[in-house]
Amino acid sequence: MKRFVIIFLAVLMLGASPVARAEDIVRVSADQLPEAVAAAQPGDTIEVIGGVLNGNLVIDKSISLIGINSPVIDAGFHGTVLTLNAPGTTVNGFTLRNSGDKLITEDAGINVGAPNVLLEDNQLDDVLFGIYVHSGPGATLRRNTITGKDLDIARRGDLIRIWDSDDVLVEENKTINGRDAVLWYSERLTLRGNEFTHGRYGLHFMYCDDALIEGNKLTYNSVGAYLMYGRRMHLIDNLIAFNRGPSGYGIGLKDMDDSVITGNRFLDNRVGAYVDGSPRELDSTGIIEDNLFAYNDTGMELLPSVRHNRVRNNSFIENEQQVVVAGGGQLVANEWTADGRGNYWSDYAGYDADGDGLGEIDYRAERLLDSLISRRPELRLFLYSPVINAVDFAARAFPLVRPQPILVDTLPLTTPYMPTVAPRPDSDKEGNFWPLLLLPAGLIVLYAILHVGQRRYQMPDISPQPTHTMIVGLDQGDASHGR
Repeated sequence: MKRFVIIFLAVLMLGASPVARAEDIVRVSADQLPEAVAAAQPGDTIEVIGGVLNGNLVIDKSISLIGINSPVIDAGFHGTVLTLNAPGTTVNGFTLRNSGDKLITEDAGINVGAPNVLLEDNQLDDVLFGIYVHSGPGATLRRNTITGKDLDIARRGDLIRIWDSDDVLVEENKTINGRDAVLWYSERLTLRGNEFTHGRYGLHFMYCDDALIEGNKLTYNSVGAYLMYGRRMHLIDNLIAFNRGPSGYGIGLKDMDDSVITGNRFLDNRVGAYVDGSPRELDSTGIIEDNLFAYNDTGMELLPSVRHNRVRNNSFIENEQQVVVAGGGQLVANEWTADGRGNYWSDYAGYDADGDGLGEIDYRAERLLDSLISRRPELRLFLYSPVINAVDFAARAFPLVRPQPILVDTLPLTTPYMPTVAPRPDSDKEGNFWPLLLLPAGLIVLYAILHVGQRRYQMPDISPQPTHTMIVGLDQGDASHGR
C-alpha cells in the first residue's frame, strides 16, 4: 500500500512540473493586434477578424498572423507598415497600406529580416517598397498583390526586393506601378506564375546563380527583365510583351553564363532579346530555342562580340528587323542551325521541295536596311517609305552593294514553331494586341466591300455626250454620226 502511495505522489509531482506549452490560437480585431502580439508566445497563431490598426507593427516572435475579412494595417504615410524580425513568421490575408515615401529609409509594406517567413494572400496598397527580404533565406511570397505609389518612376521603390537571401520562392504575385523587382546576391531563386507590370524593370537580376523564372508575365514595363552576372539561369515559358521604354528590351542578357531561354513569347517589344557579352566564359553556352519573337521592332539584337549561343527552333515572325548587330558587323561563333534544325523566318524566300519542313536554300540575313539602321538608328523613321524599298531592291539586284550577311541559317524551318505553355496576352487589358493581328484581314475585307460597292453603285457618267439621232434600220456606226 505504501508503494502505491509513493507512485501516486510521484505522478502528482510530475503533473505539477513545467511541460511544453501547447500552441495557442487567439482571435482579436485589428486594433487589438499590438496587445495580442505582446502577449503571444513563439508558435502561437493570432487570428485577426477585420478592423483597422493605425500605425506601424513590429513582430519579434515566431508567430502566425492570419487575417479574416481582410484586416487593415495602415501606416498613415509614415515608415514601414509591418516589420518581421523572427524566423518562421507567417502573415496571411492582410491589407497593408500607406507606407512612408522616403527612399533613404526604404519605407516598405513588409520588411523581412529573418529566414523561412511565409507571406501569402496579402494586399499591399500605396507603398514605396513592397516586400523587402534581406538576409531572409527560405522565404515564400505567394499570391500577394502590390501597388506602388503614384510617383515619378525614378522616385518609386522596388515592389519586390530580394537581397542576400537564398532559396526564396516568389509565386503568383502581382506588382503594379513600381520601380523594379530586384533580386541580387541570392542563389536558387524560383519565380513562377507572377505578373510584373507598369514598372521600369519588371525583373532586375544581379549575381544570382541557378535561378528559375517560369510562367510569368512581364508586360508594359520599360524593360521586361534585365539579367546580369549570373550562371545557369533558366527563363522558361514566360510572356514578355509590350515593353517599350527608352530601351524597350523584352529581356537583356549581360554576362550571363549557361543560360537557357526556351518556350517564351516575345511580343511587341522594342527589342525582343538584347544580348551583351553572354555567355562570358569561354566554356559556357547560351541556349535560345523554342521561343516566339513576333511583332517586335527588332526580334534579337546582339553585340558583335557575342559568341557561343545556340539559337534554334525559334519563330521570327513579322519583326520589323529580325536580327540586328548593334553597331554593325557580323555574328560569328554562334549556331543558328543545330541538331538538324534552324529557325523559322517569316521573310524567308526559299522553298521546301521534299516536304520535310526544312528549306532547301539557306536563310541569309543580309538586308542593306538592317546594316544601315544598325549604324544610324534615326533612319528607322523611313522604315516603310518608298526610298527604303528602293534601296532594298537595289541591294538585291546589284551584288556590288549587297552587304555581308550577319547570319546564315542553313536549315531554316518552313513551318513556325509556337510555344504552347507560356501565358497568352488574352486578358481585357492586353486584348488590344490581338486586333493588330486581325488588321491585314480587316483591310482585305474593307477593300472587298469598297470594290463591290463601287461596282454596284458606280457614279453616272456626267461628261458631255454627243447628240445622236437614232434611225431605225441603221447600224451603230451610222447612228453615231446622226445619219
